[in-house]
Amino acid sequence: MRRTFFLLLYISIATGIHAQYFNYGFRKPKYEARAVWLTTIGGIDWPHSYAQNEYSIRKQKLELTKILDQLQKAGINQVLLQTRIRATTIYPSHYEPWDGCLSGNPGKSPGYDPLAYAIEETHKRGMELHAWIVTIPVGKWNTLGCAQLRKRYPSMIRKIGHDGFMNPEKAQAATYLADLCEEIVCNYDIDGIHLDYIRYPETWNIKVSKTEGRRYITNIVKAIHDRIKPIKPYLKLSCSPIGKSDDLSRYWSHGWNAYNRVCQDAQSWLRDGLMDELFPMMYFQGQQFFPFAIDWSENTFGKIVAPGLGIYFLSATEKNWSLDIITREMEVLRQYNLGHAFFRSKFFTDNVKGIYDFAAKRFDNNLALVPPMSWQNNVRPKSPLALEIKNHKLIWRGRDGEMFNIYSSRTYPVNINDANNLIKIRTKDTYLTIPVKDEPRYYAVTVIDRYGNESIPLQMDLPTESIKAIRSPMLFCNGLQLKLPVRDSQNDADILIIEDLKGKNISSHLWNKEFLEVGSLQDGMYQLRSLNNKGITRRLGFFRIRR
Repeated sequence: MRRTFFLLLYISIATGIHAQYFNYGFRKPKYEARAVWLTTIGGIDWPHSYAQNEYSIRKQKLELTKILDQLQKAGINQVLLQTRIRATTIYPSHYEPWDGCLSGNPGKSPGYDPLAYAIEETHKRGMELHAWIVTIPVGKWNTLGCAQLRKRYPSMIRKIGHDGFMNPEKAQAATYLADLCEEIVCNYDIDGIHLDYIRYPETWNIKVSKTEGRRYITNIVKAIHDRIKPIKPYLKLSCSPIGKSDDLSRYWSHGWNAYNRVCQDAQSWLRDGLMDELFPMMYFQGQQFFPFAIDWSENTFGKIVAPGLGIYFLSATEKNWSLDIITREMEVLRQYNLGHAFFRSKFFTDNVKGIYDFAAKRFDNNLALVPPMSWQNNVRPKSPLALEIKNHKLIWRGRDGEMFNIYSSRTYPVNINDANNLIKIRTKDTYLTIPVKDEPRYYAVTVIDRYGNESIPLQMDLPTESIKAIRSPMLFCNGLQLKLPVRDSQNDADILIIEDLKGKNISSHLWNKEFLEVGSLQDGMYQLRSLNNKGITRRLGFFRIRR
């Protein structure tokens, strides 16, 4: 059955016949990793001007906030900001010099801390900021970063052509990169460390066995993991492996894969808990994309995988791909519960071939949360302390340092499992200005922690006399038994959930009878919901117990 489905799916993708039956792409998941690589090398994504005085610092900052505004409007929830470039950085480092992309002069400060500023502005918009660390390549042999590094650690740097590379076979390389990552983790409120080029260069003449080569690369990953996780266990450690993990039984990788070509054992890093998230660089199409994407989906080991899409190939100066190559890939990734990442930011925000419009207006036009790190921590935080509406403001109280998600709908109580009801994410604000509407809207607030765990929602208070205004039926209840609604073709659920009016789960039951015993419940108003095996809930109505 699986093979038949895959064959039909692949035929539909290859021929462009993917309208009604295969149009999974516009399902709106509440949880989905949506990322973009924001490149700083040479300022090709940002910055486009140098910071050399107060005016130019403001201009450089404004460039970044405009990019972040665009990313937020397009539903992006993870920004991978290139932080270590080529043995140079965009923050004041104890280990390496400033990159020249900021001030125009390698080794010179731009007059502010771009990493700290980027984190602050990204968090204001509800997005995660991951420090993108280019690991093994250290730049041209005589550039500032490479020259300083090889002077300090001559045996650790190897020259290939005109470029320098850290030698992954030297234990010193693992220690040094762990030191660098620890510096960032200790000094900045980042959400993740993203390792790029954590592999042998394709130009490296690997003389050790491939098994030993994978062990050397894995040792670096483990050294970084073991250094940063005890400090901030909620940080996501990720990397961008080659887009094809290995040859598949029916599909050949044409010699370009992570496992055998460059010694990246990325799927094992997920399995063994060394990585929390992967962004495989899947800059391919057709049979070089879809079977390998499905392979990633079958080997997530419960972690997060968001394949990188080569949107730069949409450019006429690159491969001039048509937009539908990318949009079909996005639809299939969503069907297989994978996220998506765009390489790279400027091609996205420049709306090349309409990719930004497709994401912002159609595919990702709802907010989504990054999937929670349940393998690291799955304890729900406490709910907000209070919630009320005053003078067209939704106001709530929380505890110091908490982040909140805001939900709204025209039905009460607000269903927080419906992604369309999510209106603000990961905010530290404790108020929201709400518009004046002819029809009533209802609100709920949850606490979300750094692992992505979410509290039980705190629903806005609703007077009993307002129940009649709610657009859901009242179900018959004699105080002891609740008459259940007739099941229809749209409801494939087997589970019934009773909740109070604030959305608190009271009890769960199998839906296998005409009546439900409710004699153990206290007098009051309740709502009845159904739950199917996909986790989708549907409100069936309200009922009152009054004895």
